[in-house]
Amino acid sequence: MTQEEIDALIKGGDLGTENSDAEQTAQDINIETPTFPDLPPMDMPGEPTSVNDPKLALLYDLQLPVSIELGRTSMLIRDILRLGRGSVVEFDKLVSEPVDVLVNGKKVAEGEVVVVDKHFGIRITTLVDPTDRLRNLKR
Repeated sequence: MTQEEIDALIKGGDLGTENSDAEQTAQDINIETPTFPDLPPMDMPGEPTSVNDPKLALLYDLQLPVSIELGRTSMLIRDILRLGRGSVVEFDKLVSEPVDVLVNGKKVAEGEVVVVDKHFGIRITTLVDPTDRLRNLKR
């Protein structure tokens, strides 16, 4: 096919040389725009679930351990036995890196350490994707 033929097809021109059955059939078909029913609204991932959700009512009084992981390290038993007052244990994370928020031993968020009225706290900066959290439950 030449460039002129391609340009004529794009502009809707008729070349007059070929008029195939496929072109005639396509012109005879009546194409309708599909319609779909409206779906009910769903909670978007990452959005908080309503506090009044009756499905969660049984879980409200459940207590789970929440811990913050500053970092990790591996040490020999002999080095652990030598630890004393003033010893420093170096972790694998830098000061500027976020800490992990663990609920029941599973990572659910990351945050930064803050001080609130002489107490340590965590400002949540990132939540773990809900699908990743569900995947981790199986482990």
